[in-house]
Amino acid sequence: MTQPQAGTLTVFGYGSVRAAPDLIVLTIGVECRASTVGLAYDRAGRSVTALTAALREDGVPGADIATGMLSVRSDTAWQDGTSRVIGYIATSTLTVTLAAAADPARPAPSEVVAHAVAAGGDDARLGGLRHTFADRERLLTRARDAAWDNALDKARQYARRAARELGPVLEITEHTAAPPPAQPAEPGGIRMVAASAPAPVPIESGETEITATLRATWQLK
Repeated sequence: MTQPQAGTLTVFGYGSVRAAPDLIVLTIGVECRASTVGLAYDRAGRSVTALTAALREDGVPGADIATGMLSVRSDTAWQDGTSRVIGYIATSTLTVTLAAAADPARPAPSEVVAHAVAAGGDDARLGGLRHTFADRERLLTRARDAAWDNALDKARQYARRAARELGPVLEITEHTAAPPPAQPAEPGGIRMVAASAPAPVPIESGETEITATLRATWQLK
């Protein structure tokens, strides 16, 4: 009886897990204009200090507050066909990590943001936020398990259709994609006018999908 020729079978497996993010990473800062570099820098320092104090008063630990950008640049305008320096702009941003889950002992994330904006006054800028996970690896493990089960089901189906049996696994390659880089806050970001104590804007975390993809090769018997 003729033995089947040796061969291999390669398939891709896909897996995903959906979960509600438990962390919110917020970019918030200040943008201050003044006639000199020193005045602009000093004003930015005072505004950031007030903003940081508001965050700490709302229970945000120092380890979750990090300076993301600090700069001073000239403010120019066209006058008589020539670009002239009319002042200076000092910008400072903070990256703040907040727990997404409600905690009765602490203000909600939306309230933390509102209080920080109020403390920053007219200099406050919001650069955006993103939702993430404290233990992303645990979710990736579940997605990888689902990807393997998907690949194995496919391999068994193809082997059965080809009247063959799966032998040992020869190769497994995980296909990963790097997450998009975090975008720094733009100096001209959303300006928050806080003179009248802004009402909190609701922040909804929803669900995020974590995915895994792999390529697996079996020996065919």
